[in-house]
Amino acid sequence: MSLLIVGVDNTIVTIALPNMRTDLHTSFVASQWTVDAYQLVLGAFLLMAGSTADRWGRRRTLQAGLGLFTVASLLCSLAPTVGWLVAFRVLQALGGSMMNPVAMAIVAHVYPDPVKRAKAFGVWSGVYGLSMAIGPILGGFLVAGPGWRSIFWINIPIGILAVVLCARFVPESKAPHPRTPDPVGQALVILMLASLTYAITEGRSLGWGSITVATLTIVAAASAGLLLRWELRRKEPLIDPRFFISAPFSGGVVMALAGMGAAGGYLWVMTFYLQDARNMPPSTAGISLLPVAVMVLMIAPLSGHLAAHRGPRIPLVISGAGIAAGAAFLVGLHPSSPTWMLIVSFVLFGTGFGMLNAPITTITVSGMPPAQSAVASAVASTGRQIGQALGVAIIGAIVVPGIDNPATPASLADASHPGWWTIILSGLLVTGIAAVTTTPAANRSAQHAATRFPGTNTPTDRHPRPVTRT
Repeated sequence: MSLLIVGVDNTIVTIALPNMRTDLHTSFVASQWTVDAYQLVLGAFLLMAGSTADRWGRRRTLQAGLGLFTVASLLCSLAPTVGWLVAFRVLQALGGSMMNPVAMAIVAHVYPDPVKRAKAFGVWSGVYGLSMAIGPILGGFLVAGPGWRSIFWINIPIGILAVVLCARFVPESKAPHPRTPDPVGQALVILMLASLTYAITEGRSLGWGSITVATLTIVAAASAGLLLRWELRRKEPLIDPRFFISAPFSGGVVMALAGMGAAGGYLWVMTFYLQDARNMPPSTAGISLLPVAVMVLMIAPLSGHLAAHRGPRIPLVISGAGIAAGAAFLVGLHPSSPTWMLIVSFVLFGTGFGMLNAPITTITVSGMPPAQSAVASAVASTGRQIGQALGVAIIGAIVVPGIDNPATPASLADASHPGWWTIILSGLLVTGIAAVTTTPAANRSAQHAATRFPGTNTPTDRHPRPVTRT
């Protein structure tokens, strides 16, 4: 249930963005922040939430996250301005960061048997596909009916029910040896990501050569350098730099950033195109995006099967190719483009997106020793969330400057063209990195990285079947 409301919240908010922008009298750039602020905070706090749950208690942390997410959803529905909406979305993200990774740890604790655990994670993956499928349709009808504020109402009863069910059925658990907190590392991660995203998102309006953008870029670079230096000195770092010696692990993180960035940018631009350029009502726009969700629902289990039995290379290559092909159909997009072209693009893109998640987890975890698999998986999840935020920021920075003021259907369609080319390059990047990081030389780098960790000298099995289900 925690995964359901977080997944639905993502797709519902995307389909509601045009109406939010109109009702709150705000700009395209401001609408980016309703997505970016959520994804950034969610990604930045995932690692800390996991270690906090190990010390404080996983059930307690999950309940706290559900409660905060539920309250923040109510506040989002009452937001009077876009500034308040972004602030409440940050609260939602803080709650969300305490839910999904913690819930996965609870599942692993409740089902110690690998076979039963794999089945439980299969249910988990199915719920993610379900949330992707119902989000656009439900969001479209809610926005067209009660209005965009109603998209946050559905989180409230589900969140309350989930808190009650946790108290009744979920056993409390803690890690026997929890990791020590790293507040300095956490602060540097937040500073780096926030300054970089702000510079990208606001660069067009402030000027790319302005003092503000230049200062933010310097702050982001300095934060990255300080983070590297700090983490190398810690016994239990928030993000261990030694992980990145492994080519499979590094490649998995980069593919998470590129692939999820392409997905976030694709859905953001397509939502505005359908509603503003083609004048579709929200309900019709939501139904139009259904092929993406259906393909994710169908392809995701196949991706996990391929990653488990054939390794991550095949599904990752297919993923990058599908994302690139889906965007390639849209490089000449205009307001009267034929419907069949959009449907083909949605099917191809949904295939690529559906193939992405399972092999990314496989390649990052298999590139690390068994003792580090949980942290490696958490870093991969962080890469996914940060990738979505940066994808919306970068694609928005490329597309928004080309929109005439006032915007017209033709200008919206024409402005999207460089965005589709950028998504094509992201898909090709995933394909290229997948080919490079699944070679024997890449596997040797993983073995070399394993020797850097005390008590381990080999990476995990190349195809860890229980992990691929996540």
